[in-house]
This record gives sequence, structure tokens and C-alpha cells, in this order.
Amino acid sequence: MRFFDKTGLYVLPLFLGLLFFAASLTPTLIPRGAIVQGVLGGVVTAIGYLIGRGVIALYRLMELPEPKGRTVMIARLLTGIPVGIILALCLVQARGWQNGIRTRMGMESVETVNTVQMILVALGVFAILVLVGYALQWLFNRLRRWLYRFMPARTANVTGLVLTILVVVIVTRDGVLDRIIAGLDNSVTVAQNLFDTAPPIPPGTATGGDGSHVDWGALGQPGRDYVLTGPDADDIAAFTGRDAIQPIRVYVGRAQSNDPQERADIALAELVRQGGFDREVLILALPTGTGWMDPGAVDTVEYMHGGDTATVTAQYSYLQSPLALILETRSGLDQAEALISTVHKYWRDLPDDARPRLYIHGLSLGSWSSMHGTDLFALLDDPIDGAMWAGPPFPSTMWQGIVASRNEGTPEIAPVLGDGQLVRFASHTDDGGGPDGWGDMRIVYLQYSSDPIVLYEPASFWRAPDWMNEEPGPDVSPDMRFMPVVTQFQLAIDLALANTAPDGHGHAYYGPDYIGPWIAVTDPDDWTDDDTARLIEHCDGGFHQGCDHER
Repeated sequence: MRFFDKTGLYVLPLFLGLLFFAASLTPTLIPRGAIVQGVLGGVVTAIGYLIGRGVIALYRLMELPEPKGRTVMIARLLTGIPVGIILALCLVQARGWQNGIRTRMGMESVETVNTVQMILVALGVFAILVLVGYALQWLFNRLRRWLYRFMPARTANVTGLVLTILVVVIVTRDGVLDRIIAGLDNSVTVAQNLFDTAPPIPPGTATGGDGSHVDWGALGQPGRDYVLTGPDADDIAAFTGRDAIQPIRVYVGRAQSNDPQERADIALAELVRQGGFDREVLILALPTGTGWMDPGAVDTVEYMHGGDTATVTAQYSYLQSPLALILETRSGLDQAEALISTVHKYWRDLPDDARPRLYIHGLSLGSWSSMHGTDLFALLDDPIDGAMWAGPPFPSTMWQGIVASRNEGTPEIAPVLGDGQLVRFASHTDDGGGPDGWGDMRIVYLQYSSDPIVLYEPASFWRAPDWMNEEPGPDVSPDMRFMPVVTQFQLAIDLALANTAPDGHGHAYYGPDYIGPWIAVTDPDDWTDDDTARLIEHCDGGFHQGCDHER
């Protein structure tokens, strides 16, 4: 018997894969069901197995002697028994780990994690990935043996490896990936079909109505929902007990034009037409990838200011934010640059005493895009009044720089910068510190301590993110532990599940949590703590669909 098997599964790499599987059962940010956990477990088991095979290949490349006979059995027992014990302990604790997250998020506990179903799914995923690995190995062997006829063995091996990788890239890019993108493109077709069933054009001066620069048919479902919903003057007056006016909402759909600058120019023209620059508060907002504007973020600020607001935005994609981030990275950035610079240039040329206070807002991918489009250096001569960004995605360089500049000893999930005159952070349990103590510009980041879209870090493949070495947030399991490789895949699954968390957790931002940050940033006149409490209760009841996260 040899230390490494010549056929079938290699035992020691399989043990490493099972260790990875056991580690994948530990909790991270978002609760996982049996099927998702099974997929994750199967993937990391295959990764662990692959790493083990790689170590074996390196060992043999070094032409070191391989143990045989009894030594092999002893080595397998000494390795296999601890692995089995660890795996059993993790399986026993899996339900408690998942319920620990669920309890902190206000979810009901589960009676079982469906261990059998989870293991069967993991075995199926592992088997598929192993078969794919053997298929690639077969392809590599065929290519290099064919190349032996024309070149030395070492050259043939390297060339065969390069050709194998090239085949995989071509098949993935021009085969599987193309089909995926083609399927995603159907979302554009669906959006176009919605135009045929659009509701009637709104009356009056609303976006898309008579005399509007915006084509009602080109708004799409997200734009029409945004324009047609939300509180009107009567709703706001009934809530505040004071006179109110109709809020202005300007929206330019992606189908209006293929050019982001042209969409920005249309947005500016529509804003001027509706009198947006005559309002007290003007908000430049970027939507999520689908073009969705969170009513909880917009309705709340309209109530605070008696409807004396104007919000302008432009759609840049039809895809969900994670897909738009991967497949249309520049679309949101280009749109943000065009919209913010176009509106800001018009605004700065107005007399200081005859223009609204200007704020920038974005959620999720809209947050990243609007941060990118907010060139603070270009605004030094005539700065905006502030910004409120929710759920900033981890690639945001502006957000990264601000977090990295936090005061020593303050956590990554709730940074403190200087004395809080320029930037503050809010969460489900922190309202952003209120309207006092600010400088000339006010920036608030709303982020949850369990949001993987914010906290994911590519380097977690080999080292723990800072937030994992700090006191966990109120909705984060204290049982979470960093494990090289495995944590990276756990957090990747968390990214995919981020919007499935309950409101106020994960990436599910909702109305009540926008209220404190908007108060801190815009400091509404004559606003009281009682008003805040009533608006929280009003929003928590789901006004105008205003507590939903991205649809």
C-alpha cells in the first residue's frame, strides 16, 4: 500500500476536504439553509481536496520518498480520527450556530438543519466538481502526449497546461458565460415589454406628463413606480399638521438614451422645468442596479421637509446590483459622474441665497456610483451641503479611505473620524449622532454590522478582515471564526444571500433606519423627537412600500 493512492480518491487530500467542510458549518454573517450550506460544503470540500492534491503533486515533483505499508495505515489513522471527531462536533453544533444568527436578527429558530439533505447536496456538488477536475486532467494528458511528438517533454507539459487553460477560458467565456449574459439580457426585454402595459401618463407637471422632457414609455417599471408612489402634499400635511407642498421626483429611464451624459442633460432640463431649484432641499440620487429607488429613503426626507424637496435620478442598468457590478461596472460610475457634475454646475451658478441645499444619496450600487461621482476636490470652491450613503459596497475607494482613516481603537463596523464634524456612521442601532456638532458639510454612512456587501474583503482568502478581530456587532454571531480559504467562500455565499436577511440586517435597508441619518444630514426645521418617533412608527408600518429593500 502506498501513502498516496494511484487511483480513485486520495485519502489525505479527502481528509483536508472534510476539514474544510466542517469549517464551512461555522456561522458567518447571514443564516444559511440546508441546500445553500450543502452547496457551500461541497465546494469547499472540493477546494480542500484540490489543495491536498496540489501538495501531493509538489511532493512528487521534489522526488521525495513515499511511505509504504504500515506507516501508511498509521498516518491515515492519526489523521482521520481527529478529522472525524471535528466533523462530528461541527455537525452537532451546526443548528445552534445558525440559530445564534437567526436569534440576533429577530428570526424564528429552526428545529433542524436537515443534516441528511445537506450532506447529500454536498456529496453531489463535490462529485460533480471532482468529475470536472478529472475531465480537465484527461484533457491535459491528451494534449501534452500529443505535443510530445513535436517538442521536449517539459515544453510539452507547459504548453499542454496553457492550452488546457485556454480551452477552459474560451468555453466559459464564449459558452457558459455568454448563455448566462444572454439570459440576463432577457431582463432588458422584460423591461421593454412593460412599456406596452404602462399605466396612464400622470396628470400635471409630473415626470413623464404633459410637457415633460422625459418619455413616459421609456421610464420602465422602477421609474414609473418611483414617480407614481410616495406621499403627496395632503399625505405630508396630514402627518405633520402643517402646510405642505407636492415633492418633486425626476427620473430618467435607461431606455431614454444610450448616452449617460444625454440622460443627465434630460434630467437637468426636467428638474428645471418642474422648479426643482426653487425647493429647500435638492437630492441627487443614484438608484440600485435595477433602477429601483428605495421609497424608505426618499419618503422619509420628504415628510421631514414638508414636501419642499426635489429628488433627481437616472437609471443606468436593468440588472440586480451584484450582476451590474460585475457585468456593467462602468455604467453606474459614468452615469453618476455625468449626473452629479451636470446638476452641480447648474446649481453653483445660482445665487447663494436663491438655490436649494444640495445633497447626494445612493443605496448599494447607487451608493458606490454616487461616491465615485462625488469629486470632493472639485467641490472645494462650492461644496455640496452633504451626503447620505447607505450600504456602500466594499470596492468603494472613497468609503475604504474613510474607514482606514478612523480614529485608533474605533471598530471597522462603526468607525469614528476625528470629532465627527465631517463624516459619521449610522446603523440599525445608531442614528448618526443628530444634527449638532457638524462642520459646513455633513456626510453620513448607513451600514449594518451584518452587511456582507459592505464588509466582504477579497483578502479574506488568507487573512481575517479587521472586523472579524473586533467585538462582533449586535446581530453578528460571537461564534464566527476566521479560517483561511473557507471564510472567503462563506462570505461569498453571504454576498449572494445579503438581501434575504430581515429588515435592518444584512443588506436589507429599510425606512426607519434612514430617518436618523437624514435628520443628521439635512437638519429639518422645527423637527422634534416626537416627530421622529411618529415617522418611525409610520414607516415601520410600510407606508408607500417604503420599507422594502431592493426588488
